[in-house]
Amino acid sequence: MAIPLRNKVFEKIKEVNSLTDVELYKALTKDGMIISEDKFNKLLLDLEILGLIKVAWITKDTRRIEIVVIKEEIDIVDEQNQEMMEKDYEASFPGFEK
Repeated sequence: MAIPLRNKVFEKIKEVNSLTDVELYKALTKDGMIISEDKFNKLLLDLEILGLIKVAWITKDTRRIEIVVIKEEIDIVDEQNQEMMEKDYEASFPGFEK
């Protein structure tokens, strides 16, 4: 089963974390993936819509492509509830002392 082109492009971006569209296109061409400009723009748009990358214009002809880093928020209340549930579970065993 062939890996979709979108995944290959995403992996290439993920390798360097941040690059320009020209650098990405050259890297893809170097790896033997010759893509038309329309298809290249469509792939970038799809990845941006999926929330995997962020594309911003640097100059009139150059775009900066970056990986989107998702920070997982820790909910303090959920964390406290989890600790209480673990303590209650451990305390439910006979002869348990802490």
